[in-house]
Amino acid sequence: MDPESWSEKAKVSICVEGATDVQFESLTETIDIDLGDKDIEAIANVKGGRIIKFIPQEMTTITLEAYPLEAGTDTGSIGKGFFDLLNTQDTTQPLSISVDHARNRYRVAILWTNDTTNTAAHLAVTGGSLGLRVVACGFFTSAKPSFTDGVLKWTVQMKAPPFKKDGTANVNIGSCNTATALAALSAFTTTENGF
Repeated sequence: MDPESWSEKAKVSICVEGATDVQFESLTETIDIDLGDKDIEAIANVKGGRIIKFIPQEMTTITLEAYPLEAGTDTGSIGKGFFDLLNTQDTTQPLSISVDHARNRYRVAILWTNDTTNTAAHLAVTGGSLGLRVVACGFFTSAKPSFTDGVLKWTVQMKAPPFKKDGTANVNIGSCNTATALAALSAFTTTENGF
């Protein structure tokens, strides 16, 4: 039976450019996606009419609230922390991640599906199942810890401009119905966003 809505569960994969996807859904409580506005303005002319002025599309912002136990992810395909998304990754325990000038480009994929064989947001949804995937390529701009409620929570934010310099899209939303499959994302590189 098809779901009436997407609720309770989602999958989150994060990939640094040139590497492999890491799954973060087991740490994540909330996901907010603010797709950039594609706004217009109206300029009044002397006849009383309006001339439409197109405003360039704004950035898409993805915000995650999550509960990591570590500073970052040293190895493997399961995310352990978020501070290395802003800075250079440390791959040796104990982790020591200092602020630096690194600005790495990332791809975030978020998937809702009823495909019980799917194991990650960047992977395919098989025929006979439903799936809805949001993908954005950009830069992490914020990773803020808070212990206000007596539990350590991180609010992590990634911003994606709508296009690369060459006009290639940085944001994609795809879905499949039960008659089709949703393909896996391909490699995320300097020249390909993988969707």
